[in-house]
Amino acid sequence: MRLLLLNPPHTAIGSRCVPFDHLPPLGLLSLGGPLLDAGHQVELLDADLTNLPHDALVEEVCRREVDALLVGHAGSTSAHPTIASLTRAIRARRPDLRIVYGGVFPTYHWREVLAAEPQVDVIVRGEGEDTVVKLFAALEAKRPLETVRGLAFRRLGLPYATPDAEMIHELDAYRVGWELLDFSKYHYWGGKRAVVMQFSRGCPHRCTYCGQRGFWTRWRHRSPKAFAKEIARLHREHGVEVVNLADENPTSQRKAWKELCEALIEEGAPVILVGSTRAGDLVRDADLLPLYKRAGVARFLLGTESTDEATLERIKKGATTTVDREAIRLLRQHGILSLATWVVGFEEERARDYLRGFQQLLLADPDQIQLLYVTPHRWTGFFEEARHRKVIQADQRRWDYKHQVLATAHLPPWLVVTMVKAMEVGMQLRPRALWRSLTLRDKGLRDAQAWYYRIGRRVWFFEWANWLFREQRVVDGPTVEAMWGAPQVHEELPLAASGKSATSKARAVAST
Repeated sequence: MRLLLLNPPHTAIGSRCVPFDHLPPLGLLSLGGPLLDAGHQVELLDADLTNLPHDALVEEVCRREVDALLVGHAGSTSAHPTIASLTRAIRARRPDLRIVYGGVFPTYHWREVLAAEPQVDVIVRGEGEDTVVKLFAALEAKRPLETVRGLAFRRLGLPYATPDAEMIHELDAYRVGWELLDFSKYHYWGGKRAVVMQFSRGCPHRCTYCGQRGFWTRWRHRSPKAFAKEIARLHREHGVEVVNLADENPTSQRKAWKELCEALIEEGAPVILVGSTRAGDLVRDADLLPLYKRAGVARFLLGTESTDEATLERIKKGATTTVDREAIRLLRQHGILSLATWVVGFEEERARDYLRGFQQLLLADPDQIQLLYVTPHRWTGFFEEARHRKVIQADQRRWDYKHQVLATAHLPPWLVVTMVKAMEVGMQLRPRALWRSLTLRDKGLRDAQAWYYRIGRRVWFFEWANWLFREQRVVDGPTVEAMWGAPQVHEELPLAASGKSATSKARAVAST
């Protein structure tokens, strides 16, 4: 079959404010490899890269004479309105085209999507590499879709889900379809040719606000040597200079991560690694940090999330501010940059809470900072906690962690955004941070910091302009539950680790 993988344009900063730094859509490429190996003709259309206008994108999809459209986006909650609009228009032009939708948001909201979007034929729930191959094999053989696990579709006119797909235990059994990519179009870290890759999937920790943890079910990793060889091959054959690790927690298992670092050093490819990890893992691996550096690690994002110990305990972060500070100190000692995230909205903060948080961030002293807004997803524990809080942002396109969506009882939105933007300026323009960035011995890190400051300046003003002139907030909005529906934390695991379906009861209810 002829298949088109579509990465739709997104309303997030990456698509609008930073036009020269884009990373390829790993999720779709991960489907492309198995589909190509199964004998299908596969194309990739990355509309997030080109920012094609709506009508032009519809025309481009319809121009390609494909049998099925597979659509998804990494930021699937905020991208859903765009996907819904595009697929409606595409179906009007191509009524014969089969439309398959995947990602985190449709995995959990399959009932609502199938009820509201008649143009969507099939939803792939959870990991898709094995499921999509079986889906198209069933379609070609004209077998009932009920025979394929991990799908949702309409049966007798009602939303219906098959049993959960089996979790992929051997990640190396499925390859990424790199041949679908024009590597020259993707850059990061200051104009360097870059890709997104995944050494591991899942996270062993149970943070209640995380919308990704349950999606992958369980932490697993690829063969360290095979992964290192793939990175080296991409460098040699395609000039890749930067690998952005999409792992939630790549360092979870010390032995596997150590083997990966050693394998990368043995391969000898001068590739920069950036990614996210846990502060506790870095403190645990204090003796391995020289190995991290030699392997190419240039920056780790640390999800500090809060500087309040009670909040960290309540959201089950499993971390302390003391460990966060020590991790940042260790990274700096070994020539690795730290990017700390701090999340607004876990509590009904007052102005003094922001001041205290700012003081704690100054003490932590990260090289880079990213302030985010807590965004409750229906399948997480935090959603249950926040279900009765009021919503101030009813536009789903803004539910991307970069916009305040929850009302705070003590502070109006204008004061929240003002304090957030003031904290960003205070952290990045403090004399110590500026001096350190200018005097880094490693020229590569100096250039990276200069790039970070350039991007940060553009984003800062872009977000202010958005807040003032483009966004609309509601004064007396619905509750979180009224907007999204009842909590579904009992369905947080969409993959079956042992073949037992976690959604069998929900499926039975949906089909009655």
